[in-house]
Amino acid sequence: MNKKMIGKLVGVLFFLEALFMLPAIAVCFVYGETGAPLRGFLWTVALLLALSGALYGVCAKATREFYAKEGFIIVALGWLLLSAMGALPFYISGEIPHYVDAFFETVSGFTTTGASVLTDVEAMSHGLLYWRSFTHWLGGMGMLVFLLAVVPTGKGAGYSIHLLRAESPGPSVGKMVPRMRQTASLLYKIYIVLTVLCVLFLLAGGMPLFDSLCTAFGTAGTGGFGIKNNSMADYSPYLQNVCTVFMALFGVNFSVYFLLLLREWRGALLDEELLLYGGIMLTAMFVIAADITPLFSGFGEAFHHASFTVSSVMTTTGFATEDFNLWPQLSRAILCILMVVGASAGSTGGGIKVARLLLLFKSLAAEVRRMLRPRSVNVVRVNGRVVKDEVLRGVNVYMAAYCAIAVASFLAVSVDDFSLETNLTAVLACFNNIGPGLDLVGPASNYSLFSTFSKVVLSLDMLLGRLEIFPIIVLFSRHTWNRTR
Repeated sequence: MNKKMIGKLVGVLFFLEALFMLPAIAVCFVYGETGAPLRGFLWTVALLLALSGALYGVCAKATREFYAKEGFIIVALGWLLLSAMGALPFYISGEIPHYVDAFFETVSGFTTTGASVLTDVEAMSHGLLYWRSFTHWLGGMGMLVFLLAVVPTGKGAGYSIHLLRAESPGPSVGKMVPRMRQTASLLYKIYIVLTVLCVLFLLAGGMPLFDSLCTAFGTAGTGGFGIKNNSMADYSPYLQNVCTVFMALFGVNFSVYFLLLLREWRGALLDEELLLYGGIMLTAMFVIAADITPLFSGFGEAFHHASFTVSSVMTTTGFATEDFNLWPQLSRAILCILMVVGASAGSTGGGIKVARLLLLFKSLAAEVRRMLRPRSVNVVRVNGRVVKDEVLRGVNVYMAAYCAIAVASFLAVSVDDFSLETNLTAVLACFNNIGPGLDLVGPASNYSLFSTFSKVVLSLDMLLGRLEIFPIIVLFSRHTWNRTR
């Protein structure tokens, strides 16, 4: 195992995290918050720079030998350490006095989950609110993808594809362009352009600049940290509609946007995953709107809130305009299903991904045909291309691991003795990186009621969900660290 290369890349990640805290420090100065919040950031930045320098110095002469195992380890270890360090400003400032709570909040930010332990968000300083929302934006596309986009890898450095595959969500990751650094750069360019457009549309609706930035970070990363206690409920219908549209856009596979840039309209608009994603979303919007119409003044207002909620839940963002915990049972059941389904592969959204659902449906159909006609040749095709058996095997293994971890986590948090609905949806909401669940963890509530043990379990669920399970399993597997080849 190339431990020096792992240490070198962790050092670079620490430096990038320190760099990304500088805008939050600037916000502290703008709003005159030069006390505890500023000290929290300054101490954390100093520690990050010291660790970065030490690691980079010790590991400067690392060899370029880098394989899939190292890719999984650096992604899992990087996300754990970035979350641990990113929690320090909250803890040092005293605005989140318990470190486990600060860690939970930061993991929720980086994994774009949006689950919070804060009972009064508006009491937090502007600098920490900015950092809290900015972690969504960083985690949406991924810090390792950013590293690949901006840091030269050097000719022959074999870690680009391994890092991208370990961090990017979805059943398979390929190159958009021949070089992996160009692919990572292109992903971030699309990400930045969409984020800027979101900010501009929010500003056009009269939202203040600070609110626009924080809301856009949460929308782009499909995270859902709000800066108001009632999330998006106080904003105008126009601003809510802007978020509805952009949440849905960030839940689309970014490869579709690449095809649109190449003017391959047919390939982009007829993409099977995109059609299934849009079909599920629109169907859920209309069914829920019809179900909740008696709660509102008419179908139009019901459809407005149903559209926002479906877009928020399916893309695993977690913003809310209404407490859907109070909606009829059918609507809540549909939302629970959408929690599991999630957004598209290659997007900033969570869940099991529409691509996996599509592959499962097609695999089931192929298996039925094989049972009816044993001698026939049945292959699974997506967008006219044959799906490799290793991809299908990966989907099946992922689903098995997903179910096992969900059950184990549910049993673990049930020690807190809350209702079945609370514990189950808390696990689903954290594992699928959504944030709000039902009952005691609904949109109008938070996760502060859980014990320290349950918060650790749910934090691990958030990391497992964002990193697609396997990097975390590889990190904690004894076989990974076994010196015997």
